[in-house]
This record gives sequence, structure tokens and C-alpha cells, in this order.
Amino acid sequence: MLTTIGASTAAAADKSSASRFDPSQTFAPYAYPQPANAFRSASGMPGPLFWQNRTDYTIQAALDPVSRKLSGSEVITYTNHSPDALDVLWLQVEQNRYRKDARGAFSDKFPNQFTDGEHIESVQVEDGTGKLQDATWVISDTRMQVRLPTALKAKDGRLRLHIRWNYTVPGEFGGRTDFNASKNGDIFEMAQWYPRLCVYDDLRGWDTAPYLNSEFYLEYGDFDYSVTVPWDMIVTGSGELLNPADVLTATEQQRLEQARHSDTTVMIRTPEEVTQPSSRPKRSGTLTWHFRMQNSRDVAFGASKAYVWDAARINLPAGKTALAMSLYPVESAGDKGWRRATEYLKAATEYFSAQWFPYPWPVAVNEAGTAGGMEYPGITFDDKTTTGSDLHALIAHEIGHSWFPMIVGSNERRDAWMDEGFNTFIDVYESDHFNHGEFAPKRDGEYAPGKGTPADQMAAVLADTNAPPLLIGADMVPEKYRHPITYFKGAFGLTLLREQIIGPERFDPAFRRYIATWAYKHPSPSDFFRFMESETGEDLGWFWNAWYQHNWQLDLAVQKAAYTGGDFRKGLDVTIANLDQLVLPATLEVIYDDGSEQDVRVPWETWQQHRTYVVHVDGARKVKSVTIDPTHALPDRNRANDSALVK
Repeated sequence: MLTTIGASTAAAADKSSASRFDPSQTFAPYAYPQPANAFRSASGMPGPLFWQNRTDYTIQAALDPVSRKLSGSEVITYTNHSPDALDVLWLQVEQNRYRKDARGAFSDKFPNQFTDGEHIESVQVEDGTGKLQDATWVISDTRMQVRLPTALKAKDGRLRLHIRWNYTVPGEFGGRTDFNASKNGDIFEMAQWYPRLCVYDDLRGWDTAPYLNSEFYLEYGDFDYSVTVPWDMIVTGSGELLNPADVLTATEQQRLEQARHSDTTVMIRTPEEVTQPSSRPKRSGTLTWHFRMQNSRDVAFGASKAYVWDAARINLPAGKTALAMSLYPVESAGDKGWRRATEYLKAATEYFSAQWFPYPWPVAVNEAGTAGGMEYPGITFDDKTTTGSDLHALIAHEIGHSWFPMIVGSNERRDAWMDEGFNTFIDVYESDHFNHGEFAPKRDGEYAPGKGTPADQMAAVLADTNAPPLLIGADMVPEKYRHPITYFKGAFGLTLLREQIIGPERFDPAFRRYIATWAYKHPSPSDFFRFMESETGEDLGWFWNAWYQHNWQLDLAVQKAAYTGGDFRKGLDVTIANLDQLVLPATLEVIYDDGSEQDVRVPWETWQQHRTYVVHVDGARKVKSVTIDPTHALPDRNRANDSALVK
């Protein structure tokens, strides 16, 4: 039974103690990073004047695996829904990150391998009559400014931009885009592979943060893209393959159709067939693979003649389905390895779809290469050497990015915690769910990798005076703190909200509605903060300030426990204190001498006017001990003062 807190003796105990806690600072009015206005409302929802530009792409590319050169041309249809006429367009040309003079080369340990970056061959603007005009462009590091012959009109103005380009694919030092060796041929993981429009929004106008090492912020639109490769290579990419009859054998097409109706993994191309020319529909020349991806912010693809390929059906809400596929080299196959990859991919996608928001695309692809783990819409690049529980965690995490930031399009380059932290949070519950907890609980480099409960490990993170806060630019977070802060603290904050502050019965519907409301849009941190407050009915400014703006610590203490008036039959008075700047709701556990227990819930509001507080516990039995936060659910920095014996 829960006992309510009595206030009759609180005033007597409300005296100063050795404490760093200042209620006026903890509960000071919170200044949201972004203002509420007609574009973004105080409820955290898009406002009545909200707008978002759109970018559609048609791309033709050709990969030469011998020279390792990718050449391409694209037509970008750009729609300006903003209230501003645009005289320039800004694009990301991120292969310049691998140049020796790239800004990103100076942001961490200086690399020793480079490419000559992106080569822009031509840029032309198509007017309303279809006539092409040469445009002037200027490249600055990983950004390209295109100066338009005529300003693009506000409020639904549209143009087409034609660009021709090429570059040499970096080796494994590319990290997110690369070629890497395998037993039966190189594997190409192709990301950031075409010039991409920067976002123009109501928060900053053109958001042209350069690509240093943090990830991406992109507009939404439809993609129609084709990749030409030698006849013996398989291509897998974001979206739906439109021409399977041109690039697959009749047997592979039949197996693929079988997989669309199978809950168990179906081999599309077996390990034995990888070295057999008969597994390709022709024996010479090239093949062009044609894909379509709708309502997406990006596309990526992999290409290799070394791929084993398998697939299975994904069961989605409302009777819909999609296809889970894995492609990997033969040396990655094994009972503890990639033979279970599609099983993991299917299960994670089904869980996230049922729990939070339905997966929106026809295919989910997991590709094995040298990228440790990297996500793009509809496809992930994962480490080909990973096995067992680590492989499950890797696949679940990377496909989880389909929700953050591929569906909910937050700004990864500035607010990494809104994708890595949110994704790690949903991974915690996926781990509990998968195969009745086969690999649960989630304890890895992303979430609570050390000893002790997640809360106790988080207390150590908060105690590090050099750790950056969450509300800081992603490129300002040192690598040492990227996982402890961006992933772990970002996720644990949501765990506290769900399990301690709000409760699942209010948190879960609010979080689902946040995803649905901001799907295919660009929410800011303030949009999330305001939305969760409005939907859950909680004033959470104190938590945003403590957890996201600062790395404040928590130190709850039991300072005294005595029978009321010296008589156990009148109940127990427990003096609790908050000794540090963070506050959180907590559970006070009372253990009686007969072994029975009673819990008292202490809300966060307790500390708005008090540094210490006397909790009166009704009862007519003798008490053995009292403990605040007995299950170590909170990141309390000093466990030595959490309990008291009652004599």
C-alpha cells in the first residue's frame, strides 16, 4: 500500500543542512532554447504557419570497382514553401570531408589517408520552359553555394537543378562510406554519395553546418535512382527495387517472392552461389539497378559481388507488410553471426512498429561491411565481424534510427541526443522483448556498459566535471563522452521520464503522438520539451534544465527515522533531505520487523520549498529500516546516506 506524505511536521524539519541544493535555482523558470511562435506553437506542435521545403531527386550513377570511382548526374526538384524568395541554394558535398584540408580533418586525431574530394563537373538551373542555364557555384569545405540566375519565388516556387559530379570512394578510413575487402571481392558502402540540399527552415534559414564528423540534417522528398555496376555485382539500396527482372535470375526472383510471405528467413543467394556465375542473369557487361524511395530524407546503397543474400517478411500494424533483407560476405555467415541478421532485423522492426509508429517503407536492409554501424533510410551498414548479442544490439539500434531521425527528422548535426538518445531508449525495451529476453537487459557501449545498475553508472557520468551537457552542438562533444552523454544520458533521461516522473500510462501515448505529429518534419529540442509537457500534463521545465541544460547531480538522504512521539503505534517520522541540485521523485521503502514492506512515493514537488522534509508513515508496527530509492532506480551519487535503522 502507498502511504501519503504528511505535512504537519515538515516545517519543523525544514532547516538548512550541508547541501548544494538551492530550490530557487532548480525551479527557476526554464528558458526554452527556441521560442514559440506562429511556426511552432507553445504546445510543441507545428504552428498554423508552419512550413517545410521539399527536395525530390532523380539520380543516375555508375560505379567502377577497379578505379573505385563513382560518377553521376542528378536532377533535384526543389520546392520553396517558405515565405522567403531564395537567391541561392546551399548543398552538402560531403566527399570533401576526406580532403587533407577539410575542416573535419582538424576536429579529432589528424588522419593519414585522404581522397581528392568531390568533383563538380557542371551545375545548371532549369527554368519553367525547360531551358537550362549555367549556374555559378562556390564550394566551401563540405558545402556548395549555387547562385541562381533568378531568385526562386516564395510560397511554392519550384525549380530543377541539374548537377554532374564524380569522386573516388575512400577506403575503410571513410567510416560511413567506403570500400572494404572480403574473401570474394570488395564491398562498397555508398553513403553521402550525391550532392544533397541543405535544410532551409524557420529556425536558422539555411542550415549549413559543415560535415565534420557528426551526422545529417536533410529535407524530405521522393527519390528515383539508378546504379550501374559490372554484371557480377549485387546492389542493395534504400527503397524498392523496380526492375528485378533485369538484375536477378528467375530463381532469385522466385525466392524473393517466397520471402515476402515467409516469417522464417529465405535464402535469395546462398553462400555456395556467391562464386557461381549462374547466380547472375548475364555473364558480361554491366547491369543497372533501379530503386525508388518515397517520403525520405536520403538514400544509400551497397554493392559487391561477394554478397550472400537472405530475406523474410516483416509484419506491420493494420495487416501491412514489408521485407527484411540482409546481405553479407560468406565469412560473416554462421549460427552466431549473420545467419540470424534478418531474424534480428525483422523482430526489431516489428516491435518498433507496434510499440511506437509503423515502419513506412517497403524494405528494411541490413548490409555487412566495415562500417561499425551506420544508418540511412531503409538501409543500415553494420560491422561484418560482429556476432551474438552484440550483433542483435547493433542491428536493433541501427534499424531503430528509422524512427529517429529518419521518420522524426531532428537535426543530427546539432542535436545528436534527439536521435542517438531517443533510439537507444527504444532499444532498451526492444532488448527486453526480443525472443523473451534472449539478450536482455541491454548493457552495451550505448547503455550502461559497466558494473552496477544503469542509474548507478549514470551517477558516475554526472559526477564527471568535464562531461558536456546534452544541449550542446554535436561536434563539440569529445569522442570520450559521445556514448556516455549523447547515447546513455540521452536515453536514461527518457527512461526516468517514462518510469519515474510521468509513468508509462501517460508517457507512451504522448511519445507515440510526438512521433506521429513530427513524422517527416523537423522538430527542435523545444518542440519536444513543450510537446511532452502539454501531452502528459506535467510541468517539466525543472527537468529539462537539470538534465539537458546541465549535468546536475542527485543526492537524496535519509537523515533520521523515529517513531512519532516515541510510540511506534502512532507511526514513523522520516526526515529526508535533498543535498544536490537535481531533484527527482523517489520511493521511500519502510521495512517492518516482521519482514513486511511499505512504500511511500515522494514527488518532486516536495523540494520546491524545502531542503529537508519529514515524511509521516502511518502504521502500528515496529520498523526495522527505511531506505530512499531502494531499487537504485535514480542516479544518486551517495548511497551511504540512503538508509537508516530504526531503534
